[in-house]
Amino acid sequence: MGRVTERRPVIRVRDGAVSTRPDTLVAEEPLEIRLNGKPLAVTMRTPGDDFALAAGFLVSEGVIGAADELATIVYCGGARDEGGNTYNVVDVRLAPGVPVPDIALERNVYTTSSCGLCGKASLDAVRTTTRWQLEAERPAGLGIDLLAALPERLRAAQRVFDRTGGLHAAALFSPAGELLDVREDVGRHNAVDKLVGHAVQSGALPLRDALLMVSGRASFELAQKAVMAGVPVLAAVSAPSSLAVDLAEETGLTLVGFLRGTSMNVYAGAHRLALPVGTG
Repeated sequence: MGRVTERRPVIRVRDGAVSTRPDTLVAEEPLEIRLNGKPLAVTMRTPGDDFALAAGFLVSEGVIGAADELATIVYCGGARDEGGNTYNVVDVRLAPGVPVPDIALERNVYTTSSCGLCGKASLDAVRTTTRWQLEAERPAGLGIDLLAALPERLRAAQRVFDRTGGLHAAALFSPAGELLDVREDVGRHNAVDKLVGHAVQSGALPLRDALLMVSGRASFELAQKAVMAGVPVLAAVSAPSSLAVDLAEETGLTLVGFLRGTSMNVYAGAHRLALPVGTG
């Protein structure tokens, strides 16, 4: 299986002094996801948690929503010309009776680590495929201090980032601020898929009381993934996109951006937050 990091030589210039030394880089390799033997998508990802990544991707696509809808996830053998396995192709087999979407024309795409599901951002698609409505009263009364503490807790849990400085992270927290799970990947959407994939494999969906914290911006595809997994709160250290805000308003998702220290912007779903008196 591929390594999460790799060592490469680098010329360092520090205050006019030049030296050569190895540097630790985050690994990036393609992963082809097949569904019942047919190619579905290719994403650039950091190796590791590949089965969870595939499962989470299928949740985001509305294909599955429970562990018993998955039969098997396996690496495909013989991926190299000489017969060795690259561990860069996985095949997901659905359980008997689970509908297989028609992917012959509509779903044979290349997904980059930066853009997520480009060209498929549709509010109507999310509205028609999501399995769970977000409950307005769950969770409730989330304090500003609790939200303000999440970025530092996420940062403290980023083990590979400390060595490379080149990974996005996504984490699930309880309404009390307890870290439930954290995943890292070169692609921000992959990190979320790995979280959701672990959740669906363990039978934890929908994540009705979870808070999703991401290390970058809150794009449409991340808001989509939150809604598709039943997550009611999405917080990001950077800005959301306009379509992410539209989706949050339409679905009842609480969307918080620019979460840095005690400062934040609440773009949608303020009813779940215990805002200071005098908010207007």
